[in-house]
Amino acid sequence: MTMGQNNNSKPRQMGRHRGYVKPSKNSLKTLKRLLVYVIKEYKFLFLIVLVGIIVSSLANVIGTLFLKNLIDDYITPLLQKSNPNFGPLLKMITTMAVIYYVGVVSTYVYSRVMIIISQGSLKRIRDDIFSHMESLSISFFDTHSHGNLMSLYTNDTDTLRQMISQSIPQILAAIITVVSTFISMVYLSFPLAIVEILIVILMIYVIKNIGGKSGKYFGLQQKDLGMVNGYIEEMINGQKVVKVFCHEEEAKINFDKLNNDLYHSANNANKYANILMPIMGNIGYINYVFVAIFGSILAISGFGGFTLGGIAAFLQLTRTFSTTISQMSQQFNFVIMALAGAERIFRLLDEKPEADEGYVSLVNAKENEKGELVETDKHTGIWAWKHPHHDGTVTYTKLLGEVVFDDVDFGYTDEKVILHNIKLYAKPGQKVAFVGATGAGKTTITNLINRFYDIQDGKIRYDGINVNKIKKDDLRRSLGIVLQDPHLFTGTVADNIRYGKLDASEEEVIAAAKLANADGFIKHLPEGYDTVITGDGGNLSQGQRQLLTIARAAIADPPVLILDEATSSIDTRTEAIVQEGMDKLMKGRTVFVIAHRLSTVKNSDVIMVLEQGRIIERGSHNDLIEQRGKYYQLYTGAFELS
Repeated sequence: MTMGQNNNSKPRQMGRHRGYVKPSKNSLKTLKRLLVYVIKEYKFLFLIVLVGIIVSSLANVIGTLFLKNLIDDYITPLLQKSNPNFGPLLKMITTMAVIYYVGVVSTYVYSRVMIIISQGSLKRIRDDIFSHMESLSISFFDTHSHGNLMSLYTNDTDTLRQMISQSIPQILAAIITVVSTFISMVYLSFPLAIVEILIVILMIYVIKNIGGKSGKYFGLQQKDLGMVNGYIEEMINGQKVVKVFCHEEEAKINFDKLNNDLYHSANNANKYANILMPIMGNIGYINYVFVAIFGSILAISGFGGFTLGGIAAFLQLTRTFSTTISQMSQQFNFVIMALAGAERIFRLLDEKPEADEGYVSLVNAKENEKGELVETDKHTGIWAWKHPHHDGTVTYTKLLGEVVFDDVDFGYTDEKVILHNIKLYAKPGQKVAFVGATGAGKTTITNLINRFYDIQDGKIRYDGINVNKIKKDDLRRSLGIVLQDPHLFTGTVADNIRYGKLDASEEEVIAAAKLANADGFIKHLPEGYDTVITGDGGNLSQGQRQLLTIARAAIADPPVLILDEATSSIDTRTEAIVQEGMDKLMKGRTVFVIAHRLSTVKNSDVIMVLEQGRIIERGSHNDLIEQRGKYYQLYTGAFELS
């Protein structure tokens, strides 16, 4: 949301252009893929469901056909006898009861089994979504709304639950019922079956026009719901900014617009869905009346041997036929809505994982008697790059933390290059600082070191090895990063520090906290290291949160450290404490520092001044002061960073 505009200005338009959302052309492919996805893990259980649906549907139809024999062969003859024998009638009724009971049991069994299938499938879907999401690149999350991603786990999976547990079995049951019912109708009376076909054509016409609109709006409802969720998350995360600039009213207006769009799509979806059922019901009643009149004429005239029992059975089949088609039309709306969600889910699952063609790995090492590096399973404090070669040999290079940029060009897109001819080197143990205006490319350079993005031209070498050859996980494990905006996870203080090394002992946690100058304030927390942090550490100060992230980096013990404006958002007093913690952490490591405050980089071995993606000056603090260039202007206040 734009915060700098006048409150009286017209709110900006939110979201996409609205209109009808038609079922996707790929809906059938999506449905097929979903069914394969579900059936793959539950083949036997799905077979039970299918058998149960068939038995349940046929039991209902067969029970109805028995009605003809019951009336014609048992009830009617008994009415003509003075001393009727009810034994055969009782036997017939008992047979019908058994048939219906089998149908009821079948329905119960397949409904219970579908619960297992649906919940198990949803668990697998959520697992796959999260697992695949973790394999995606940073650029994916830069270009996708977090709220829309969250809706995959909530709204879209919920619609799939309804579809898998209810819609699919009901549609299968409806298809089997409709087919078996129509065959039974033809068997009882072909002329009446023709009448039924005409009614079906009318029903299809109604479903196409009214049900089609309902399905379109159900699809739009899912999209609008994702927009609302995304906006709510955005407002919650940016609530401080909203308050600072007094934009509560504009936030309300924009939310009202999105919520109003959701209201209209949901209202229209349910409006057409709700009027469809009464219309279909009335068509069913009309059908019932037509069949009753036409069937009576056939029975009275004796056409084709049609009987009173035949009328009763056919009327019951008519009711079943009409009701089943109406239910099918209703379920199609939920199917369309669920398939829209399924397409979104599969679209995420089809996203290509972050590519990694690296083959050089990071291993624990030790020196043998000859002074050569050899691999070991134990943590020795010595790390080495394990480099396999095409001839089958393996070489080990000690991890020192030397980083070299050799004429690097980079752009987030090939059309717009933002870094030009970047040449720099950082020797092991050196502190290299980047200064420059916002957008100069400081953070981008550090993002290239850990390969969040890949370069268009040039080379980046790490201990003499092209970073493209190093496995990304191993590369990133050798790098520690302290970001400007610290992020803490729900859990204890110790858990958050241990995030840098999951198997760290309690002693290692405390040692890391002491190194980062965090031990002092942690001990004053209600439960010390066992104090639970929630809401991204909202109950801690900015400086305390930053100290915890420094401790998190410290416990990982990386040879290379990246400090991305780690002290820019804290006061000078707290900065001194944080800086002391960072100085301890930086000792003996190769360090890249991004800073707005030049006081924090004075002691750097090399300072790089960037402007519009180019390095315009480089040298130590004293060297740059003597040059009286841009750095001198920045330091003396003649020019300010923006």
